[in-house]
Amino acid sequence: MKRLFFGLTVLVLFANNAQAQQDPKKELKNAGRALSTYYLDPANNKAKLKEAVDAIEVAAGSDMTNVLAETWIKKGEIYNEIATQIVTVKQVGLGNVNDLPKVENPALQAAAAFQKALTLAQKSYEKKDVLKGLATAQPNLYNMGIYAYEEKAFGPAYEHFQALLASHETLKANEQKSSLDTPEAYNDQLYITGLAALNANNLPEAGKHFEKLYSMGYDKAAIYEAMYKMKMPADVKDEAGIAAAYKFLEEGRKKYADDVSLLFAEINHFLKLGKLDQLISKLQMAIEKEPDNISLYTTLGNVFDNLYQREYGAGNKAKADEYFAKALGYYEQSLQKDPKYFDAIYSAGALYYNKAAAMTQELNKLADDYTKEGLKKYNEKKKEISAQFDLALPYFQRCETLNANDISTLTALKEIFARRDDLEKSNEFKRRLEVLNSGGTNPEPYFKG
Repeated sequence: MKRLFFGLTVLVLFANNAQAQQDPKKELKNAGRALSTYYLDPANNKAKLKEAVDAIEVAAGSDMTNVLAETWIKKGEIYNEIATQIVTVKQVGLGNVNDLPKVENPALQAAAAFQKALTLAQKSYEKKDVLKGLATAQPNLYNMGIYAYEEKAFGPAYEHFQALLASHETLKANEQKSSLDTPEAYNDQLYITGLAALNANNLPEAGKHFEKLYSMGYDKAAIYEAMYKMKMPADVKDEAGIAAAYKFLEEGRKKYADDVSLLFAEINHFLKLGKLDQLISKLQMAIEKEPDNISLYTTLGNVFDNLYQREYGAGNKAKADEYFAKALGYYEQSLQKDPKYFDAIYSAGALYYNKAAAMTQELNKLADDYTKEGLKKYNEKKKEISAQFDLALPYFQRCETLNANDISTLTALKEIFARRDDLEKSNEFKRRLEVLNSGGTNPEPYFKG
């Protein structure tokens, strides 16, 4: 066994040594010949494309040949052909990508090879071949970028789109035609490149494109949302920065009053800042535009819920009651559209629960008054609190039916049953909470739907 192992080692070393002895100049010629043979019958000569890749990688990796424009032109042609075949498969359905050489981002590699070749080109025909190759690579860069964008791979999408813009600049600098020659095509490409960068959270690069489009007055609502996102400071106390960012949203909303995306961006803006009063009209407008969007009803209910708590805390009972009723009304509207919408069910239960909890603080203040009148007020408040907890209970029961492992729901049920002196159920939900806290799950709900 030792001799056999030694023999294998010798073979491996021999093979590696043979690879090291490959002649880069010869491999450069082999790459060209393999590509030419492939072109004679692309459908049946896919193996030749793989040979071309292997050969050109040897040439590109050698100090002897990686200084030649010819090497990089040939690499650009080979990798661009792979990208072309991938696009053909995706668009027309002819062929199979599994029959192609397995290389990363062939369109990007092709464009990069052509750009490098241009820096090395010394002869006019080399420069001509480079520029022709770049022009041929443009549709592949665009299509590969689109495929990545559709798959939400925004980083790679941005890289392809940016390479396309770079190829345009190179072609224009050398007085050649480009696929982005018309202002419409160029501006649209700037736009989608900016969107890819924005979605990839590459704000500096997104900013370069969107600021250019904004200064040109590019007619897209998303420009204003993008400018807002890029300018919006993380610190909500930065009033000057917030005002500067909101200016773009405000401008966009005036220019594109019916754009839902801008409207939602404005809603999220006020939500982030906690400006509840401004949110009401924005959310009502959003509901008019999307009446079937149940999350809008719940969000507006939450706004009125917060306003209720604010007014209740300030002692404005009439206004607090008004906001309470509106909050509950919007939660119920949401449930009319989807009776099993968990967020709305929970929010309605929490509305009653929190009201009861706030009233408990008032009860504590009455506890020290032992007069007849004081005891009467105490007992009346206690009944009132119990009534609010009773109103909350059915909502939390429905929540538990839908999700037996929601900690907030189980906590509310434990407390409500404890207040009702139903220790058996209270202890049951205490036990279920302990299961969650120990890393387990409750296999089924206590309450059946």
